[in-house]
Amino acid sequence: MGKSNKAWLRRHVSDPFVKRARAQGYRSRAAFKLLEFIDKDKLLKPGMRVLDLGAAPGGWSQLAAEKVGPKGKVVAIDLLPVEKIQGVEILQGDFREADLEGALGGKADVVLSDMMPNVTGLAMVDQARAAEISLAAIELCRKVLKPEGAFLVKVFHGSAFDEVLKELRRVFQTVGVRKPAASRGESRETYLLARGLNRAAPPQST
Repeated sequence: MGKSNKAWLRRHVSDPFVKRARAQGYRSRAAFKLLEFIDKDKLLKPGMRVLDLGAAPGGWSQLAAEKVGPKGKVVAIDLLPVEKIQGVEILQGDFREADLEGALGGKADVVLSDMMPNVTGLAMVDQARAAEISLAAIELCRKVLKPEGAFLVKVFHGSAFDEVLKELRRVFQTVGVRKPAASRGESRETYLLARGLNRAAPPQST
């Protein structure tokens, strides 16, 4: 094991959010990022329909199912397999090709995206790939999200950040930039919370 991997493992094992996730039965420390949005922004409520993009290993879906309750609906999709989660319908595949509105039984109240592409180690390539899937998720929101719905997406600071932020501000009425407490300080990740579709916005140009 290389020095960088050993350092990451030490940091991971001592991470307070990792310890809390294990103690509370959550699949990943990422649950606490979503929990901050739930507490501060009232993002999830009982009875909502929620779509979780790039759901593996399922920490966000697990928490979403708890919050929307038995009268709500949570659909999780990922290219990778996700172990069964109570109260969650799990799909394996590309979100750009699936009938997600059909799986939800209607339009979503909230779309969650904690996705990241396979990392190559080349900053420009990785940032471009991350931006590509974020832009695809924004376009999906135009189809499956209720007009008054919310979209929470992880983005990475870099050359493509402004492009994603600009598109969000074009498609949604309000966009907030956040860094949850559970997001590691050295991480380049940032979360954008967008609300209210702008019906006048045309589709993305290709």
